[in-house]
Amino acid sequence: MSDDFNMSMRKFLKQVGVTSQQAIEDAMRDAETAGKTYAVKAVVTIEELDLTHEVTGTIKGQE
Repeated sequence: MSDDFNMSMRKFLKQVGVTSQQAIEDAMRDAETAGKTYAVKAVVTIEELDLTHEVTGTIKGQE
């Protein structure tokens, strides 16, 4: 893969990671999360390539 491709993908994934973390932290800060575990799912799509990629996991609330 080309350097341009790698750089654009890394830039996108960094943006996804940073903005998602901020959104999750904001939502959890505004809720009673102590002792709770939340199911989480992230979905990345590229419609033109008919790609849908899901990642699932859990996030534990702050104690």
